[in-house]
Amino acid sequence: MDLKQIQYFIALFEDGSVTRAAKRLNIVQPALSMQISKLEAELNQPLFERGPHGMTPTDAARLMYRLYVPIIRDIDHAREQLSSTDVIVTGRVSLGMVASEAESVLPESLATFNALFPQVEVSVADGFSAQLIDAVEAGRLDAAVINKPRGRLTLDTRALLDEEMVLVVSATHGRVLPDEIDLSRLGDLELVLPTRRNGLRGALDAALLNADIVIKPKFEIDLLTTIVQFVEQSSVATIMPRVVVQRKVDDGVLRIHRIANPVIVRQIVCVSHPKRPLGSAASALIDIITEDIRRVTTAP
Repeated sequence: MDLKQIQYFIALFEDGSVTRAAKRLNIVQPALSMQISKLEAELNQPLFERGPHGMTPTDAARLMYRLYVPIIRDIDHAREQLSSTDVIVTGRVSLGMVASEAESVLPESLATFNALFPQVEVSVADGFSAQLIDAVEAGRLDAAVINKPRGRLTLDTRALLDEEMVLVVSATHGRVLPDEIDLSRLGDLELVLPTRRNGLRGALDAALLNADIVIKPKFEIDLLTTIVQFVEQSSVATIMPRVVVQRKVDDGVLRIHRIANPVIVRQIVCVSHPKRPLGSAASALIDIITEDIRRVTTAP
């Protein structure tokens, strides 16, 4: 087993097709198939099941992918650092993001990044903070932008920004409320909130617990886009980071109200593996995303 075979295997595993993987690797299909066959013969077990809809990885292939992806990332990072004097930055960045950020600033951030680093490939996955932490620990992601968890982490953690959460109502159907509302008054409203699996709910529950206030939402939904659309079309309110709803506020579709006594703040952090330092491209992408979030959340 050599490095080239491992790279071929990873490409086929991720693409699920010999045609797509060969194109990604810039090689002919027979060469890829031959190397995979050699790898299977060396391991004495099949790695893929060939079918009409592509290549389905076996359990052995899934285990091999989990074991070798971190190694390949380490090699790529080492290569990038050793060639850091090159004018053109190349490589691949694999980033995780909580949905509240991925659905808001990510498209604009990627456009900015692509203009600065056109030779760098980017892969972005969304999910709950706990899922993204696991992916960073396992080496499937270089880093993740998440809600700061309550427990202590073994990963390197970099604070990005504190983001105030606001009360959101429909501009058409929502109740008329003062610009600033006390946390204790939220119990008077019909609310739709993320479930307790979501880090946004964790920030809210922590604030309620500290203030000794109990709120029972009428609806609990994890899809943030669905929550926003539901609020837009009804008299139900929600509590969200401003970045999630700012565009609809600017369009006059939603209204936001500041929550006081106390203010609800969620902390955004970036986590990465201490044994796999981030390359310049990954660090630049995280900086761009952070700046875009800060710009949106501090807009007048």
